[in-house]
Amino acid sequence: MKKKGSLLSFRPDIKVIDATIRDGGLVNDFRFTDEFVRQLYAANVQAGVDYMEFGYKASRDIFNESEFGSWKFCNEDDIRNIVGENDTDMKIAVMADVGRCDYRRDIIDRADSAIDLVRIATYINTIPAALRMVEYCHARGYETTINIMAISNAKESEVNEALSLIGQSPADGIYIVDSYGALYMEQIEELADKYLETAEANQKFVGIHAHNNQQLAFANTIAALTRGVSYLDSTVSGMGRGAGNCASEQLLGFLKNPKYDIIPILRFIEKQIVPLKETGVVWGYNIPYLLTGQTNQHPRSAIAATKEKRTDYLNFLLELNDRY
Repeated sequence: MKKKGSLLSFRPDIKVIDATIRDGGLVNDFRFTDEFVRQLYAANVQAGVDYMEFGYKASRDIFNESEFGSWKFCNEDDIRNIVGENDTDMKIAVMADVGRCDYRRDIIDRADSAIDLVRIATYINTIPAALRMVEYCHARGYETTINIMAISNAKESEVNEALSLIGQSPADGIYIVDSYGALYMEQIEELADKYLETAEANQKFVGIHAHNNQQLAFANTIAALTRGVSYLDSTVSGMGRGAGNCASEQLLGFLKNPKYDIIPILRFIEKQIVPLKETGVVWGYNIPYLLTGQTNQHPRSAIAATKEKRTDYLNFLLELNDRY
């Protein structure tokens, strides 16, 4: 597929999705203050961000509300408390995990909701359930995407079949998700071309959500962009599970569309992210995350090693290799 755009051009199809509260919530159990969320919302609006993802629509039958902050569940009242009628150009998104969401109970009609976009997170083996969720949300008026997680572990034949099914669905977009931070730019480009072939044949867009285990989240996002991927996920200061994500300040500083402005994000980092880190909330690149990325494994073991402050990196690698 031909390269799309250049370093000096901007594409009007590009959309930036801030996932700080949703992915970042995985490192502090979604216990953000209302002031943190409100200031992030204001900063994203001022920065020209296109969508802000507030968190998950998680099932209260599966997750204990007392163990998490409100953005694990994204009640309509909680979102409205931040955005009011959201009289801005920025749209509101949430994520719903297959098997972890009571979507028929908790996702109401779009006309009565502050939410614009529902992103369905699925593994390759739960695509049929994801398709049912997309059909439900689409029928209620929402924009929808299907985000195929852990794509680095999927077989090519499975990816091809999944894309064929999604192509026939009412989903507006399809996401490449490098959950383990294991992919390199060449692999991202190949996946982008594959996804785009399906998307363009079915009037859909393609997005990317990258993790930074090998310090490639930004590079992989740009690699996907150059192939034609248009929905780009980022988080402020890269805040996200484990090694984190493509940093908003990197992405906004790179994009050439003059509507994007890095300054409000830098101010937010000064006022909210720096104090948050000082409280002991931890995310970002380290050796255990690097090693789980290099071995294409879920970062849960690296998360545990980080909490335990392990520095026996060789032993850690040997443990990872024993899991092959």
